[in-house]
Amino acid sequence: MSELPDPTALFKCLADETRLRIALLIAAEGELCVCELMAALDDSQPKISRHLAQLRACGLLLDRRQGQWVYYRLHPQLAAWVQGILQITLEANEAWIKDNCQALREMRRPERKTACD
Repeated sequence: MSELPDPTALFKCLADETRLRIALLIAAEGELCVCELMAALDDSQPKISRHLAQLRACGLLLDRRQGQWVYYRLHPQLAAWVQGILQITLEANEAWIKDNCQALREMRRPERKTACD
């Protein structure tokens, strides 16, 4: 996967505020699980999961399972133009997700296993 099917699909996927916040939070943090996104966005598990499924379907995210947790990250093979759009959007809108980032810092987050564990 060197790029998404087309720019229209990407922008349609990110046109929803919740999906855009999820994408930016994951871009900022590297990877997040559903419970972290629920705390950051103050939203329900079904709503967050539905948006994550849409972000996966449009090719933006990959997931990995660790015990009972499923962690989401940006697809490592995203085209450079997609990575650039996400990074520029994140840098230009840090204030827009400031409260979400604060909620993440304040929650008790699940432990992640690293590649060395």
